[in-house]
Amino acid sequence: MCKHFALKTSLIALVLLGLPFAQAGTTTKADYQAARARIESDHKADRADCNALAANAKDICVAQATAKEKVARAELEARYSGKTSDQRKVLIVRAETAYAVAKEHCDDQAGNAKDVCVKEAKAVETKALAEARMDQKVDAARKESSADMRAADYAVAIEKCDATAGEAKENCIASAKSGFGLK
Repeated sequence: MCKHFALKTSLIALVLLGLPFAQAGTTTKADYQAARARIESDHKADRADCNALAANAKDICVAQATAKEKVARAELEARYSGKTSDQRKVLIVRAETAYAVAKEHCDDQAGNAKDVCVKEAKAVETKALAEARMDQKVDAARKESSADMRAADYAVAIEKCDATAGEAKENCIASAKSGFGLK
């Protein structure tokens, strides 16, 4: 049971340690291309290291090398583009690759222990993917709420302008429109 706990803990750590990107969109094209080449080179070296292994140890090594490459590419893409959607893709890639590696670890077991191991790995992946989807929905709700609050504040500003007349009212409306980025 201790082995299951250690595996589950490492899966959770792999999936959930994805910290927000503080410097999204700050990578230059040259840096991006150099990083892509470095990721490819590192992946080839990691795969070459796996050739010395055999059986499931080799499968685990290959899965880890592939996971490392996929996560690195997703993180690079997110840093380069700065898009929230690419940052979310990092979470998804982390979840999927952590599951793939965990499944390979489960192959060392047999019977019910293997079944439990696979189910635990799948549960961690499912939770991480749900978290990524929830983040997406929260972002959409924030944008919608922000637009609603802005519209409400604009309506209040315009209503305040109704208390005045003539040029003062026109100036007030123009100021409100300007303040809310309207023409």
